[in-house]
Amino acid sequence: MTEGRPMPPTLEAIWIKRAAGGKMDPAAAAEAIAGVGLAGNADQGGRRQVTIISRAAWDAVTDDLGAPIDPSARRANLLVRGVDLAHSNGRVLAIGGIRVRIHGETRPCALMDEMHSGLRRALDPDWRAGAFGEVLDSGTLSVGDPVGWVETPVSER
Repeated sequence: MTEGRPMPPTLEAIWIKRAAGGKMDPAAAAEAIAGVGLAGNADQGGRRQVTIISRAAWDAVTDDLGAPIDPSARRANLLVRGVDLAHSNGRVLAIGGIRVRIHGETRPCALMDEMHSGLRRALDPDWRAGAFGEVLDSGTLSVGDPVGWVETPVSER
């Protein structure tokens, strides 16, 4: 980071979930498949093809808990920096060369408290647990890819 200048919005981390409730494997890159999700990920198809958390929201959660919890504990697929996911339902997020249409807020489940006591409650307010969405384009995602909101043509709304 350049002194006094914020880092540009980026994809900071990728995780692939092997099976429902299974281990989250970190990855430097992942294949996104339009209408499906991430290749090799347990959750595919439907409206919840990928889950995304914000670094700023995660940092607020860990500050509230007073514990340095690794963001993989959230069990999301993507960690983005510099993008606010709150109240983004219906918006389209560009990540590298792909787009994800956000369909809603990811609600924290009981599994969060198995990761760290109080994590579920700390994730509950104001979209801190992230967002879920549908992959609109196929392509490769890589850690470090640029991230940002895009205007959606009227024909795609």
